[in-house]
Amino acid sequence: MSDTEQRERNLISNPGFFGRGQGRNSASRVRLVRRPAAKIVHARANRPLPAYLQRGFTYLGLLIIIAVMGAGLAAFGELFSHAAQREKERELIFIGNQFRGAIASYYNKSPGAKVYPKKLEDLLEDKRFPMPQHHLRRVYSDPMTGKAEWGMVEAPGGGFMGVYSLSEETPIKSGNFTVADQAFEGAEHYTKWIFAYSPPGLSAGIAPGGKR
Repeated sequence: MSDTEQRERNLISNPGFFGRGQGRNSASRVRLVRRPAAKIVHARANRPLPAYLQRGFTYLGLLIIIAVMGAGLAAFGELFSHAAQREKERELIFIGNQFRGAIASYYNKSPGAKVYPKKLEDLLEDKRFPMPQHHLRRVYSDPMTGKAEWGMVEAPGGGFMGVYSLSEETPIKSGNFTVADQAFEGAEHYTKWIFAYSPPGLSAGIAPGGKR
């Protein structure tokens, strides 16, 4: 037997010859087992939240959304209310000056002695002339109260020389009035916005009277 054949026979008969191959296969099997284990741990770490926690977060989110919407609506409502009141104030000033101009027309066009109107209807149809005069188109409603009722400023010698709103509400506008309405600055309520006509040279105190 040659030396080469003898060495091959010794290697085959050696028990460690097969052991080395089995060790490599065993190590490979261990690695295959560990990989799935690692995946299982990773899946558990990212599992979804329980249903009751999800419902809790959803409910909390809804409460926050409702609170934000409520605050927004409240702010919008206040802004809208102020805008509406300012519009009514502009309308009140316009109507008040219509009354003031009609009273001045009635007074200055008096045949003979100058007199003030006795009632609001006198401004609509002045029957002191053969052809009735019209100093006012119509009796306007008070934009602050929505009623055709006005406070009246009594005139010296009878009649009325001005009108004012019956609303006790506090005005938003407190300045930047025209010269004719400068007395309105800092008024506590709309009853202080008095639209009266007093001819030049006539010193008469303007004080609220009754309502018509």
